[in-house]
Amino acid sequence: MLALVAAIIFALALLLDLVEANVGDALTPQTLMFAGLFCIALHLGGVGGSSPVNGGWRGRGGSSRRR
Repeated sequence: MLALVAAIIFALALLLDLVEANVGDALTPQTLMFAGLFCIALHLGGVGGSSPVNGGWRGRGGSSRRR
């Protein structure tokens, strides 16, 4: 999920850079690039991935139960 967010941020940064838009000092293509890299780092670190709530983690035994 964070990888998709990073891709959207990178696309926005690219568009701002190509059209040379001036949207202020706080929102520049460089700051968007750093935000995208931050999202990629979080994604590679395992943040925002599967969780036991949405059924992503299976634990040790997989989905089979021991009887």
